[in-house]
Amino acid sequence: MRGLLRSLLRRLGCKSFSLSDYDYFISLTRLFPSDKWETHGYTDPYFRHFSSLRHSPIRLLEIGVGGYESAERGYSNPRLGGESLRFWKAYFSKGSIFAIDIEDKTQLQEDRICIFQGSQADAAFLNQVLRRIGELDVIIDDGSHINEHVIFTFNLLFPRLKMGGLYVIEDTQTSYWPGDYGGDATNRNNVSTIMGFFKSLVDGLNHAEFPDPVYQPSWFDQHIKAISFFHNLIFIEKGRNDRPSNMIRRGESIML
Repeated sequence: MRGLLRSLLRRLGCKSFSLSDYDYFISLTRLFPSDKWETHGYTDPYFRHFSSLRHSPIRLLEIGVGGYESAERGYSNPRLGGESLRFWKAYFSKGSIFAIDIEDKTQLQEDRICIFQGSQADAAFLNQVLRRIGELDVIIDDGSHINEHVIFTFNLLFPRLKMGGLYVIEDTQTSYWPGDYGGDATNRNNVSTIMGFFKSLVDGLNHAEFPDPVYQPSWFDQHIKAISFFHNLIFIEKGRNDRPSNMIRRGESIML
């Protein structure tokens, strides 16, 4: 892929150039345009979290293939979508890219891109997919954006993510949209919404600091290492969260 970019730049008359990792990422956003980049502004957060994985043989699953512009006009085109899948394939040159979609998007499959048809709210389907593709390094939820679906899918898939893996949730603005998306326009801490649910997990990062001798850390307390919130975007890092407090012993504060 880098060779392709060099060839394109030569055609434009650039005789000497050097692509930094960030320049390379940006170049790919132009070769494989998707609403992730200009529309949503996810470029910098994705580069920040994904650049260290670029040369690794990762296994990435994206929920939602896209290509629903035609659906607004009354029909669905199975050949539309897949731009971000091709982007991930190019960026992670040693990676295996998987996707699921409620519609049949299998015509978009190619080398190192495998697509399954089914619902992200169907536990049996998700478990079947996981049995076929194995342990994952990255999961991206760009699917229905329905609050209930997003939380359900996270609860099922995050425990199956590899330690050190990343779970990404896009379009979290639906947290505030009542109606079909199931958001809440008034109670921003409603745990049945995407933002409310993930905000409720933040304190668990510091569970060792709770001055409560009977508190029992939840599984999420123990396995979420970091949560990063951006505009309409969340990154959750899976890892051991077992560092002890230097101020709390047996639920009681130690005075310095």
